[in-house]
Amino acid sequence: MRKRIACVTAAILSISLGVSGCGLIPFEQDIPFLSSRAENAETEKKTEQQTIDEQDADTEKSTEDTQQDDGLNEGEQTDNEDTEEADEKQENPMEQAALMAAQYDYDGAIELLKSQPDYESNTDMQSAVSDYENTKATCTEYPLEQITHVFFHTLIKDTARAFDGDSDSNGYNQYMTTIDEFNKIIQSMYDKGYVMVSPHDMAVINEDGTMSRGSIMLPPGKIPFVLSQDDVSYYHYMDGDGFASKLVVDSNGEVKNEYIEDDGSVSTGDYDMVPLIDTFVKEHPDFSYHGRKGILAMTGYDGVLGYRTDIAYKTGKKLQDDQKKFLEDHPDFNYKQEVKNAKKVAKAMKAEGWEFASHTWGHKDVAATSLDDLKRDDKKWKKYVAPILGETDMIIFAFGADIGSWEGYSADNEKYEFYKSQGYRYFCNVDSSQYFVQITDDYFRQGRRNLDGYRMYYNPEMLSDLFDVSEVWDSSRPTPVPGM
Repeated sequence: MRKRIACVTAAILSISLGVSGCGLIPFEQDIPFLSSRAENAETEKKTEQQTIDEQDADTEKSTEDTQQDDGLNEGEQTDNEDTEEADEKQENPMEQAALMAAQYDYDGAIELLKSQPDYESNTDMQSAVSDYENTKATCTEYPLEQITHVFFHTLIKDTARAFDGDSDSNGYNQYMTTIDEFNKIIQSMYDKGYVMVSPHDMAVINEDGTMSRGSIMLPPGKIPFVLSQDDVSYYHYMDGDGFASKLVVDSNGEVKNEYIEDDGSVSTGDYDMVPLIDTFVKEHPDFSYHGRKGILAMTGYDGVLGYRTDIAYKTGKKLQDDQKKFLEDHPDFNYKQEVKNAKKVAKAMKAEGWEFASHTWGHKDVAATSLDDLKRDDKKWKKYVAPILGETDMIIFAFGADIGSWEGYSADNEKYEFYKSQGYRYFCNVDSSQYFVQITDDYFRQGRRNLDGYRMYYNPEMLSDLFDVSEVWDSSRPTPVPGM
């Protein structure tokens, strides 16, 4: 935290303090070439009930072993936690307040400065408080039903490797975005006044379990939006195709990507959305509302964040071919260390404003999957993913699917009632409209817009509120982009 504040102080000083109905058009294919891999990873549970029962028994036993032996219990401290907390206590209150105000938390900034023992005699603090109060007075409440939600898949670092004509190239062209495109999109949105917020800012869960509308207060010209990214597991099938291989915490305590070069050497840098956004916010702290970043929608069958944390990698049972190859290629694989490293990354991300959502353990199409299968799937997510990433009340459905119609969820919807019983209250599908937001006493629901090759090529006009496709399009992307 201390390093982050130091990095953004200069940027802060330059910042001026100064619904209609929608047709719900699900994005029918999320990543079609991913579907078969996720279904295969489901360990043949549709073949016979005996296989299902055996798997569940293995799951129970393996979970106990994993949590006892491999540190999956959430709350385990990382090596540098005490040091980080000590550093945080030493931060300059004026710098802290400046960051809070830059990210629209004027009340927090004012309260912090006024609580300082020397406030009454410190004219700099008093002047800053006056500035924050004046800027706060210009803020208005933004209409929640007019907040858009955009999402990406894993970003392409090397287009030559991604678009090399193999069996996955067309899928990458349709559903992925290049780093160059992403950077230009984010810059365009920032220039237009967009600010990252969270669904938790849009709706809050009350002590009695009901939900209420949130309140987002912003100065004139600022536009809130939600950002998310799907499938940040760096699946085996992506190896060698020009994508990052994992997320890591570097020597400075910052979350970066590792990338395996053509010659096998490993580079560390900003090669996917998380570190790119972190770096952007350091330079432009006003791109984040109260420190918010994005949401990562996570599966679990290949592990998380590039770490092979699913129980299959420990037990060696029911492995897919690419999982077998991974273990063969890494004879020194240490499951316990893999889990520990993944937890360290997740903790560092959450400290920087990132959130996690379930994307179902097996990348399930919730509309086409039976309730019993969804129950088994969510059980795996909670056993093997939640202990690493933390519990979540958000679920972002894979394949653009949903568990109900556009009209809303009802008490006789068994899938909705199940997910609600498991603690999920925020639900997201994929929708082609600019806005799709439902906030009720029971749930929050929002549609997401895919910013990828397919949408940019076939429907550029649908993205004009965010950016001009002609200005962000990566010329190395093959055309025409394959149709659906």
